[in-house]
Amino acid sequence: MEGVDLHTHSNISDGTLSPSELVHAALEKGIHTLALTDHDTMDGLALARQTAQALTPPINIISGVEISSQWSRPATKKSYSVHIVALNMQQPEPLYMLLEQQKIIRAQRAKQICDLLVPLIGQEIYADVLAKVDGIADRVTRSHIAQTLVDKAIVSRAQQAFDKYIKEGKKAYVKFDGLGLEETIEVIHAAGGFAVLAHPTRYDLSATNIRYLIEIFAKFGGDAVELPPAIEPASTRQMVDRMIAEFNLKVSVGSDFHGANMPWIKLGHIPRLKDGQVGIWESFV
Repeated sequence: MEGVDLHTHSNISDGTLSPSELVHAALEKGIHTLALTDHDTMDGLALARQTAQALTPPINIISGVEISSQWSRPATKKSYSVHIVALNMQQPEPLYMLLEQQKIIRAQRAKQICDLLVPLIGQEIYADVLAKVDGIADRVTRSHIAQTLVDKAIVSRAQQAFDKYIKEGKKAYVKFDGLGLEETIEVIHAAGGFAVLAHPTRYDLSATNIRYLIEIFAKFGGDAVELPPAIEPASTRQMVDRMIAEFNLKVSVGSDFHGANMPWIKLGHIPRLKDGQVGIWESFV
């Protein structure tokens, strides 16, 4: 497990390092197996692989992407957001088709959020947000919007932007209307990849809903659950471990590294497996 990080981001989505810089940073950390998992895009993968192959020793780049999806409980019909990491795709064409749809949704959502912010903050910021992604609208995430609000001194830090304006329940929140959980898993499998439930304890869900999410993820054919970071309470890790064992799921490990905009998350800092847990990377060809 040492030297494996299967959840990272570059500036192709909301990270701060280029794919090439990310690979060089991974080499410095002693990482030999790295997955680039940008949000709803695989556009940085070719550059990451090109850079990795030129290194000594080379780094094994795993194809990856973090897909915005959604699920609901039949009893309430309420829809919840969830991120599914797709890994090690062997025939990625079906996934590319899905990602093109996701890019359109992402671009439209970003513009809608910025429009909703105008009466709240008294100014237009969409052009400034676009400048952060070289004018490529489908790369905009809420993190870019939050950082723009910081840059303009509307808020003092990015989390304040979420808490005040753009997280669920706030006036400038716009739901990402992505594919359903079951359909997302089906497309990943059609692409010859593995479906991983990303950071299951970071969706502001109750313990009951976390358990239900893992249950339906397994029911729909999901392959692995990403282990919570060591900073989370031991009881949280124990709950996730029990669900993994109950539904015979594999595990994945990833730092969710973003770079300078989330300096508390360190590349290569991953949780350890417990006895009996099997890493999804052992299934990679």
